[in-house]
Amino acid sequence: MTNLLVFREQLKKFYSKYELYLTPIFKFLLAIVTLTMINSSIGYMSELKKTVVVLVLALMCSVLPMNFIVFAAAAVTLGHLYKFSMECALVALVVFLLLFILYFRFASKDTIAVLLTPLCFMLKIPYVMPIAMGLVGTPFSVVSVASGTVVYYTVSYMINNASMLGTFEDDGALEKFRYVIDGMLGNKAMYVTLVAFAAALIVVYFIRRLSVDYAWTIAMITGALLDVLVMLFGDLMYNTNLSIVGLIVGSVVSVALAKILEFFVFNVDYSRTEYVQFEDDEYYYYVKAVPKNTVAAPQKRVKTIRVPEQAVREQKRDR
Repeated sequence: MTNLLVFREQLKKFYSKYELYLTPIFKFLLAIVTLTMINSSIGYMSELKKTVVVLVLALMCSVLPMNFIVFAAAAVTLGHLYKFSMECALVALVVFLLLFILYFRFASKDTIAVLLTPLCFMLKIPYVMPIAMGLVGTPFSVVSVASGTVVYYTVSYMINNASMLGTFEDDGALEKFRYVIDGMLGNKAMYVTLVAFAAALIVVYFIRRLSVDYAWTIAMITGALLDVLVMLFGDLMYNTNLSIVGLIVGSVVSVALAKILEFFVFNVDYSRTEYVQFEDDEYYYYVKAVPKNTVAAPQKRVKTIRVPEQAVREQKRDR
């Protein structure tokens, strides 16, 4: 445990020292991963899949504000959908505009959640997002997680029904619009997921703020169990074709990832908890103080050995 704490302190010290350089690198890598996964999952427009285009967009994202990555990802997605079907691109554009309005109104600082939620869906571990954002975010983080969820289900529906959409005639734009919109509005799996994620995130947020010991661990487990129960109940009610094994495994992996997040963000020693009571002219104060688990990072010491001048002269004389 001590070695892990030393590693954490060294990592924090290293990041604070080189933050000016590491932040653009982090945004560049995040943009590369996001654009690459979009190109691999949709990939209808070959021009957007070129390495030069991806690198240029990623470099722009590295020097511009974080929210620009969201715009770049949305633009690339719309480009691929336009190449496949103009109707799908227009429907996606309307969905994106509505989500942008909600996102910038309530959760404009949760860019990372909007980007990571679809990526976690692709990696089969989406359940980590409501738990993680409940730990480090606010109740408004529901908007960012929900936005990422809607984007994933919208694009997935269009991709999965590509063969059916291709059967419409060129002059059947109205029928294609109706088919896409009806399919999206009737996607019960998306609604169940939105309810489960919102409930889990809010419960995790309020439990981790309690003054009980191991509040974060209790919040993680409770949020994961609530997520599982809501998803199972939704599958029972609406037949969403849920993979129970994937749900359980994904929830366990999500709790493990959340524990790693806790280690870097909120690592405390409950065995050394202290209760303090004091007062002023108007109030009595009862304070619970829980110390952080910290350890001083080892410092490198350079020892300088000074050789007496007389000894140096004798060595030169012997030579």
